[in-house]
Amino acid sequence: MREQEYRREAAVDYAKTWALSRNPSYYNFEKLGGDCTNFASQCLYAGSGVMNHKPTFGWYYYSAENRSPSWTGVVYLYNFLVGNKGAGPFAAVVGKEQAQPGDLVQLGGPSGFYHSPVILATSPEILVAAHTFDALYRPLSSYVFQQARFLHILGVRVP
Repeated sequence: MREQEYRREAAVDYAKTWALSRNPSYYNFEKLGGDCTNFASQCLYAGSGVMNHKPTFGWYYYSAENRSPSWTGVVYLYNFLVGNKGAGPFAAVVGKEQAQPGDLVQLGGPSGFYHSPVILATSPEILVAAHTFDALYRPLSSYVFQQARFLHILGVRVP
């Protein structure tokens, strides 16, 4: 397996294009618990071009009924990205200062993490795109949350 760079600009461009609408190639999970992580995964895929087809613990989407838990679940996406040793994108948790456009920030409260916006810009402040409560260039500071973790995409493994 070889590693390649994560195409941050492609992920950000995808986020800008689809933040306020829906790509018809993907199911809209808004009425099934939210669409934020589905949207984040779409952006990650635009920047990586590689899915991980491992059943249950991989990261893939073929249809609403044939997808991995990590494609649409906040905690499952986190577990995949920080633990991935196989194909697809992989990440590390970093401080806010190390976050870059194309990375993710996951927001949480006392009972855990619940939202996965995509970072579009980091200066002069962090601006994000997201689904469920659709956002494009929304300041991270405008969200109400008790905890945040920044997932910096380190690269992509290609089989």
